[in-house]
Amino acid sequence: MERPLGAQISHMLKDRGVTHVFGIPGVHNQEMYRGIEEAGLVHILARHEQGAGFMADGYARATGRPGVAYVITGPGLCNIMTPMGQAYSDSVPLLVISSCLDETATSHGQLHQMKDQRAAAETVCDWSEEARTAKAAYALIDRAFVEFRHQRKRTKHIQVSIAQLGANAGPHPTPAQEIRRPVIQRSGDIVAVQELLISAQKPLFILGGGVLDGDFAGVLLGAAKAASFTTYSGRGLLPPPPFGDLNFGATLGRPSSAEVISQADLVIAIGTELAEVDLWRDKLGHTAPLVRVDIDPEVLTDRHRAECQIQYDGDAFIADLYELGVTKETSGWQAAEVAATRAQWRAEIDAERPGILPVADALKECLPEGTMIYSDMTQFAYAAKEVWDMDRPGHWHHPTGFGTLGYATPAAIGGAVARPGLPTMAIIGDYGFQYTVQELATAVELELPLPIFLWDNGKLGEIEDSMVRAQIAPNAVVQKNPDFLKLAEAYGAYSAGPTTLAEMQTAVQDAFNADRPTLIRVTPDIAM
Repeated sequence: MERPLGAQISHMLKDRGVTHVFGIPGVHNQEMYRGIEEAGLVHILARHEQGAGFMADGYARATGRPGVAYVITGPGLCNIMTPMGQAYSDSVPLLVISSCLDETATSHGQLHQMKDQRAAAETVCDWSEEARTAKAAYALIDRAFVEFRHQRKRTKHIQVSIAQLGANAGPHPTPAQEIRRPVIQRSGDIVAVQELLISAQKPLFILGGGVLDGDFAGVLLGAAKAASFTTYSGRGLLPPPPFGDLNFGATLGRPSSAEVISQADLVIAIGTELAEVDLWRDKLGHTAPLVRVDIDPEVLTDRHRAECQIQYDGDAFIADLYELGVTKETSGWQAAEVAATRAQWRAEIDAERPGILPVADALKECLPEGTMIYSDMTQFAYAAKEVWDMDRPGHWHHPTGFGTLGYATPAAIGGAVARPGLPTMAIIGDYGFQYTVQELATAVELELPLPIFLWDNGKLGEIEDSMVRAQIAPNAVVQKNPDFLKLAEAYGAYSAGPTTLAEMQTAVQDAFNADRPTLIRVTPDIAM
């Protein structure tokens, strides 16, 4: 049947498996809202387009399915560009659909007018296109979903003019037949890696977020008697000590990890960019041959210049390599040395950010099994991510690449929406919290049992420390904070201000069983 195109888009999304849309309606995109209820979509009303984008991001990370956001022309799109950039850099499938003006070349002074909003959006996403017909809108949506399934997952933006959204359009096409991945036989490259791995005395694997199956990865590394690191996004792929006794953890950012990596006689990096935010140095530190496996050819040709470059799905590569046979009896790595190195690095982290690790340990101890965590750019998260071993992959999400403040609260809302009945929490700093504090209203409205762990040190602590290291007198790093507990209560949330670690644990456990979000304000004094 014919419907306005805005309504047809909602029906098409539903037909492609979308269940939730995050956004804010406006006069320019109201036609997109005409078909939401009829299509059976659930719309989550954010308080700011930035919040809507982060919620869609959090939803996508929790489910593995695309997060979808509806925004208006001009400022609405500009407001969501930060989440678009974050999802792009962290390989998250985010689809943003916006309205746009019908004509801008000769008409000026229109509501929400920009010089070129499509081009502006393109700077923070994989691609940004305008659909000038219903047929084009349908084709672009299908293109986005196909690429989400078969390429590196990155933000897409589609804009449709106000007139087109309101114009009648024929039904959207039925989903195309699923594209089959090419069947890749065990190529000479994988056989070559098998031979290298069998002959290596001290093989080392580095696993990133491009690997999803932790069980198979653990089996492979156990058979090969290999040591390992994971990136922050790869945490939980491998068992922690004592079971993963050759696992160095998510400690690539430790400067002396380069010395450890230099001891390996073979390094295999799978599903990781080995980017600045993974290493915090220019060079990985390897002297042995480097094998890179990734679905993105751009990653394979980066500055690390691997001797062996394989464009392949990370999990498929691990499975194929294991099936070829890599079982060994002995390893050049010693579990006692790995444990000693990890202990040394923990001591370094504790010295660099004193008082955080005891709180992190207490927090970890009280969380329900399977808790999914969304963290923000805060010193508490920086320290905890290096020492907090996860028991499963894909359960700690951080704005690693773009590195935006204010991510955790709305992203955790999206994650909680995606996982009803399962524990989800946010970890955020006092400064970042104020970037998206208004999204507390959304969490209250949805009655989400969401603990929001607020680390309040009353300052931009990481920037202050950086200035001191650079011999700059700390400036503009201390702010006057509001009464966070009263602020949370004003939004209708619960609040808690524990003064001991035991009180903190009780507050967190209570928050998971509440009928609305709970802001739990914790200060560094709690560890004293």
